[in-house]
Amino acid sequence: MGLPINSGLNLYEKHRKGIKNLITDVKGVKVGNVTLQRENVNTGVTVVFPHEGNVFQDKVMASSAILNGFGKSMGLIQVEELGTIETPIIMTNTLSIGTAATALTKYMLEQNNDIGITTGTVNCLVTECNDGRLNDIRGLHITEEDVLKALNSPSEYFEEGAVGSGTGMCCLGLKGGLGSASRLVNVDGQEFTIGALVMSNFGSSGNLIIGGDHMGIKIKGVQDIKKDEGSIIIIIATDIPLSERQLKRVARRAAISLGRTGSYMGNGSGDVAIAFTTANRVPHYSTKDILETKMFFDDSIDKIFEASVEAVEEAIISSLYHAKTTVGYLEEVKGLRDYL
Repeated sequence: MGLPINSGLNLYEKHRKGIKNLITDVKGVKVGNVTLQRENVNTGVTVVFPHEGNVFQDKVMASSAILNGFGKSMGLIQVEELGTIETPIIMTNTLSIGTAATALTKYMLEQNNDIGITTGTVNCLVTECNDGRLNDIRGLHITEEDVLKALNSPSEYFEEGAVGSGTGMCCLGLKGGLGSASRLVNVDGQEFTIGALVMSNFGSSGNLIIGGDHMGIKIKGVQDIKKDEGSIIIIIATDIPLSERQLKRVARRAAISLGRTGSYMGNGSGDVAIAFTTANRVPHYSTKDILETKMFFDDSIDKIFEASVEAVEEAIISSLYHAKTTVGYLEEVKGLRDYL
């Protein structure tokens, strides 16, 4: 099941929400979803578009933080080395990352005739969580066509909960999935936005915390507390000019949001945060050797950290709040028939 409605969303909020309270409050950022639900299949694909243009030709400055490395994401090495993202970001299930990478590669090749001919190849960014409890993950049901459909459906508005790549995810003993939130920050007299999107699949049953209240014990009971395992993918977007170093600092602080919601990032959890800014762009081609970018004054950056922690925390709770009850595949196979 999802988070009971009467549990509330009583989170401490110092910063105002964006108009949609979604990651797409950051101008230019869009999200595409494809949901697969049929007998024994509860899975899907979610795509985050960093901006509305050609991301390969006009890259966004970025960084990542491997909070706990039990994961199989693709493309993060080059993000760390070069500090940029050059494709849309795909989220899907663990055994579909190869299919997703192939489809994303074809999508990028169609958009860019120079890739692999007059310039280098492309670093596709694909992330994952294991939805094998609720989904027949061995069936490899996601196809390239499903990924391309998500890539061709960017939108400012999207559903949360058990949709897209979040369809088969479980979190803190409840139904997990996609969750999003945004915060507004005033800087030098201008209003900027920080948005977060999560694919929640982590945590121990009974450990859920909302606004400091141990809701998991109230919902599940002490006897139901189990091992902390699973994963979470956290995407943080902003239009604030930050350097790659500063984006890494923002990404690392997503661990605070996990702790606030009841996770201690267990041994078998793949917890990955990716942060990017739409304000600092890096062209694929340049006639100049020196490029101009902006960064934030570090002594004033605490407000950015605080707003990002708030946004990620609410995105996690929102993923539970919006999720619908889903029948578990593995439990049906074992004859136990569990519902989340």
